Amino acid sequence: MAYTINDECINCAACADTCPVDAISEQGDVHVIDAALCTDCGACVDSCPVDAIEAP
Repeated sequence: MAYTINDECINCAACADTCPVDAISEQGDVHVIDAALCTDCGACVDSCPVDAIEAP
């Protein structure tokens, strides 16, 4: 199961910039993680300034 981004997302793109498999994209006012591409590496978690990324 992939990481998810919750409603606390401020759309800063820090997570997308650190994702090694480009599984994170902008959709409207937030970013989302493509579960099919996510490898559960956790790189995005540490990059989020508002702790909006939740573990699977």
